[in-house]
Amino acid sequence: MSATRFARVANRLFNAPLAIRAEKAEMLVAALAHRLGVAQLSFADGREPLMIADLDEMAMIATDGDRPARKIYDVSDSVAIIPVEGTLVHKLGTVDAWSGMMGYDGLAFKLRAAIRDPDVQAIWLDVDSPGGEVAGCFDFADELASCTARMGGKPIWAFINEAAYSAAYAIASQCDRVITPRTGGCGSVGVLTMHVDFSAALKKDGINPTLIFSGAHKVDGNEIGPLPQAVLDRVQQSLDTTRLLFAGTVARGRSLLIDDVLATEAECFDGDEAIDVGFADAVMCETDAFNALLDTL
Repeated sequence: MSATRFARVANRLFNAPLAIRAEKAEMLVAALAHRLGVAQLSFADGREPLMIADLDEMAMIATDGDRPARKIYDVSDSVAIIPVEGTLVHKLGTVDAWSGMMGYDGLAFKLRAAIRDPDVQAIWLDVDSPGGEVAGCFDFADELASCTARMGGKPIWAFINEAAYSAAYAIASQCDRVITPRTGGCGSVGVLTMHVDFSAALKKDGINPTLIFSGAHKVDGNEIGPLPQAVLDRVQQSLDTTRLLFAGTVARGRSLLIDDVLATEAECFDGDEAIDVGFADAVMCETDAFNALLDTL
């Protein structure tokens, strides 16, 4: 990954709202802090990732009544199996997980194809994710909700295998049913952002940058100085607004009151706890849960 690509990743990690578990965010920061240049992303077996921009040429999109030229998901007993795994990002440009990330764009592409696929009677989301970016998350959640059986579409079930936190839970919560194993975890309905102040490190290295700008708020939140209280207050207000959107999305999908979702204060829940707060419908192993879906078809 080039320094330019790293800068792009850093811009998405810092000073931007994230719907991700705090410890995962810390891991990302630790991993990126000392890696201004790493090998180009690729699969372990040498394959190049399947880019969304190439899909039209491959006739991957199924039209009504037609079968896609090539499946972009596994199908078992007429159920499309779509993994939701790794750190979720807005525009990854591939339909599959890549270097520990999965894009909402790829998930939306698979969902649309499965909805139109006449060989598919139901959709199974296999969720194992700590969450990710706010950008793109709620638009995909809205699209997913509109495709569920309760909205006249195909049954869509989410199985927590074994993590559905933050943005990943925003997605899972929109499904017709959410099933978790005994050790599965979900929740973390909150948002966070990180600001990094490099001013002390720059001063130590004898570097004294000067920002030249026009517009009083043009450089709000810049990383070469401390965060002013007024800017911090605006960031906090933005996070609170995003959290309210998050809670409203979960409340809609799970038929809960927004105040009840907010009252969880971004707590995470395991197994039966998730049922108690209304975040899951049943505790089952994966095989039993999948058979339960098949029984409804």
